[in-house]
Amino acid sequence: MDSTPETPATPEKPPATPAPTPGTPTIASVPPAPTREGAALSVDGLRMRGPRGPVYGDVRFEAGPGSLVAIEGPSGSGRTCLLLTLAGRMRPTSGKLLVDGLPLPQHMAAVRRFTALGPVEGVNDLDPALTAAEHIHERVLLLRRFDGALPDLFRPRRGRRAADEERRTHEALELAGLRAEDLPRGLDTHVRQLSALQVLRLGTAMALIGRPRLLCVDDADRGLGSGERAEAWRMLRAVAAAGTTAVATCSQAPEVPQGPEGPRGPEDNGAVTVRLEPPHTPGRPGHPHGTDDTDDTEKEEAADALVQAGRP
Repeated sequence: MDSTPETPATPEKPPATPAPTPGTPTIASVPPAPTREGAALSVDGLRMRGPRGPVYGDVRFEAGPGSLVAIEGPSGSGRTCLLLTLAGRMRPTSGKLLVDGLPLPQHMAAVRRFTALGPVEGVNDLDPALTAAEHIHERVLLLRRFDGALPDLFRPRRGRRAADEERRTHEALELAGLRAEDLPRGLDTHVRQLSALQVLRLGTAMALIGRPRLLCVDDADRGLGSGERAEAWRMLRAVAAAGTTAVATCSQAPEVPQGPEGPRGPEDNGAVTVRLEPPHTPGRPGHPHGTDDTDDTEKEEAADALVQAGRP
């Protein structure tokens, strides 16, 4: 009988996983995106006067985090200026405004850090000669500039940072409903070839890349048919449902289902409608109601908003 002790079997090693090529980003290696809570808004007696008279006046509303706020009003009602005031880009004349508990205008710079502008005519218009991809790339570079040091702007991104930028861009496009397969040449389609709804989606996606807590969109229903308006509001509801407070100006706010206790339904997201009317101002000869003056004032004030704010 062989008395030689048996040698214990050596456990099999699992097959080696090939090492990734240096600099190649993998989604699995990137930590999950942080959950963001939208910014709450508290507005009480807010007013603004411009060089030619009142722009908007006595605005009052409350909106919790992740709400959808529709600012409804005709041209000249001051809706764009109110939007830019909420975004920390314009100074109100009087009244109380808290954005995430921060009083404005005292903390405009702090509010701008977690707020993003979607399309706002005369402020951040898209270049019709550039493609969707070029606009997105420009937005990513701009975010690098304000999130880091100036030399980092021109350094290529590798590994985790590049993967994070790619994922944030993908998330923003998906949330805005802008699909490359729906465009004539994918993301290489020029802006001049896009429909009004697609331009709205692109501008919104660019704003969402920075993962803002407050998104502000101007003229959300401009140039859209009834079906496209419904799509635009569905997009903004999705943004609010994802946690970002969304504020949009419009000529006609969407209807919200009403119940005994107010707005209800899975898509209302704490929906709030703010209705504005053109302020009563003395008119020039030939303009007895002053509406043309008010409209001009709003456009001029909005065009100067970024200069006053110092950043987008």
